[in-house]
Amino acid sequence: MKHYYNPMSRAISTDWMLKELDAPHEQIRIDFKTNENNSADFRNINPMGKLPTLVDGEVVVTEVSAICAYLADKFPEKNLAPEIGSVERAAYYRYLFFAGNTIEPAFSLAACGFEHPDPMSAGWGDMQRVLATIEEMTPEIDWALGEQFTAADVVFGGLLDFSITFKWFEPSLKVAAYVERIRQRPAYRETHTAF
Repeated sequence: MKHYYNPMSRAISTDWMLKELDAPHEQIRIDFKTNENNSADFRNINPMGKLPTLVDGEVVVTEVSAICAYLADKFPEKNLAPEIGSVERAAYYRYLFFAGNTIEPAFSLAACGFEHPDPMSAGWGDMQRVLATIEEMTPEIDWALGEQFTAADVVFGGLLDFSITFKWFEPSLKVAAYVERIRQRPAYRETHTAF
C-alpha cells in the first residue's frame, strides 16, 4: 500500500489509523510548498489533488472516513471495526460519516465567519444542532462504540481533536476528556508530533 501524506493535512488521521493497525505501507510525502499535490502525476491518482490518498494495488481510496473504513475492513483481526452485518455497525457508520458530512462543513463555514442562509436546507443543519449532536455522541467513558477503540474514534475523535486544536469550538468537559483519552494513545502520539 502507498499512503500519500503531508503532516499538515487530513492525512495525519489516516497515518494514525495505519499506525493503530501496524499496517505495512509506503509513506509518500507530498510537498505542498512545491505544489506537488497539483502535479499531473498526483492528479492522475487523485483528481482532487487532496490528501490523504491511499493506493492498494489497483484500488485508490480518498477521504479520511473512506480510507479508515477500508483499512479497518482490510485488517479485521485488529478489531478496529464492528463485524460486518452486526448491529454495532450502524452506530459505527454514523460516527464515520457525521464527522465529514456534518461537523467539518459546519465548523469550516463558522471559522470563516459564514452562516448558511437557510440552515435547514444544508446537510449539516445549524450550529446549535451540530454541537448538541456532538455532545450526545461523545462517550462519557471509553470509546465511541464502548470498550473497543475503533476507526470511529480515529475519524470522529480525530476531527474533534483538530477542531479543539484550531479553536473551532469550545469543548464541554465530556468532549475534552474524550479527546484527552485519544491523545494518550501511542499511535496518536507517534503521528501528531507537529502539534
